Amino acid sequence: MTALHELSATQLVAAYRAKDLSPVEVTQAVIAQIERGEPTLHATYAFDPEAALAAAQQSEARWLKGTQIAQGGICMDGVPATIKENIATKGTPVPLGTAATDLVPATEDGPPAARLREAGAIITAKTTMPEYGAMSSGLSSFHPLTRNAWNTAMNPGGSSAGAGAGGAAGYGPLHVGTDIGGSVRFPAAWNGLVGLKPSLGRVPIAPPYMGRAAGPMTRTVADCAMMMGVLSRPDPTGRDHMNLPANAIQWTDLDIDLTGKVIGLQLDAGCGMDLDPQVIAPVQAAAKLFEAAGAVVEYVDPWMSDELLHALDRFWRIRGAQDVAALRPDQREKVLPLFMEWVAPAREWTAMQGFADYTASLEIRARTVAATHSYDFMISPVAANTSFPAQWGYVTNDVNRAMDQIGFTLPYNLSEQPAVTVCCGYDSNGVPMGLQIAGRRFDDLGVLQVAKLYEQLRPKMRPWPMAFPK
Repeated sequence: MTALHELSATQLVAAYRAKDLSPVEVTQAVIAQIERGEPTLHATYAFDPEAALAAAQQSEARWLKGTQIAQGGICMDGVPATIKENIATKGTPVPLGTAATDLVPATEDGPPAARLREAGAIITAKTTMPEYGAMSSGLSSFHPLTRNAWNTAMNPGGSSAGAGAGGAAGYGPLHVGTDIGGSVRFPAAWNGLVGLKPSLGRVPIAPPYMGRAAGPMTRTVADCAMMMGVLSRPDPTGRDHMNLPANAIQWTDLDIDLTGKVIGLQLDAGCGMDLDPQVIAPVQAAAKLFEAAGAVVEYVDPWMSDELLHALDRFWRIRGAQDVAALRPDQREKVLPLFMEWVAPAREWTAMQGFADYTASLEIRARTVAATHSYDFMISPVAANTSFPAQWGYVTNDVNRAMDQIGFTLPYNLSEQPAVTVCCGYDSNGVPMGLQIAGRRFDDLGVLQVAKLYEQLRPKMRPWPMAFPK
């Protein structure tokens, strides 16, 4: 029998409707699983069982009265969820993964948190992130080191590190991460989850920023689509000036016919790390499955370059150096030394260099749109590499190559196109790897539909890592 904390959101809602389960007993089971896992994984921040149980009791009362919350045909009332710690929740400080932040309680929920609460989801905890969200890892001066649930010696990826580890380990079915260069897709890939980086503006977020998106991280595509039906609702406060107009997308309509669809297959990012052969075979196998389903698959040449990737790295270092410059001396002493090493060169760069590096983002956007516009969808590995040691801050553990793994993911942040990852296999350390499926701008439903088809066609996946040493 499947344990309650292992059930998907769609399974839970069906069980609530049938009165086979209650939100209270499910929340209790998820709380117990978090308590079992946290001594090992360190995936949560601001874990609040009392508040979660109180919300679950309110949800249970709604279900008993038949007044459960449903919005636009989507119901997730009583389903446990977590939220990445850089998304504000009222009354909880937002440390941004660093001990340098003054712990001032947030005055209001950020848009993704507000949408989940309005839908009746049960927020059990926030999830961890690395220093300023600037690493694809779980390394932080504020949070304990977050580890991969599949192999605790290995990295969960980041910056939505806790969401990735907790999602795989049964900390509830619904998790929200953020992504500015791959920060939903890396931890989703290396924890076996479905992780969607939506079109820019599809999910309201505060503060908005170039390329920054909030997105769902779940164990199934159906749950990911359910979350999008809630997260994509407009924010009435207007805090996201990049928010797209409301659109009546049928998020739960996940059927697709690939006959005649043209899919681009990219196996070379054109920049960054050398390709690990382990990541290639599963993507090629996925391409064959799509061909068998009627799609036309064509190889696509890389369009990125090391020069463009390093320009973005410099631009982000300048941003990081600005954050550090705003700190008091006592705060600066608390920043993770590895982060300080990464931003240090930026103090010597000129404004002209900074402007040139910003301009590189526009070139990446133009090249990405030009390279992908003739394809219905694009598929690739999520990263050239597999997961790496848990204690490393970067894939290479080298600040001068800090962004070498983002060549496949970053372009879709800057082009504002949707991209989702789905588990496609496992590396030699038993850690999952991800297939990335990207689509044209605004076709968020399309990439989820292709992901759902792949979920049905792929080889059987391994059991989730939901047991921990006592």
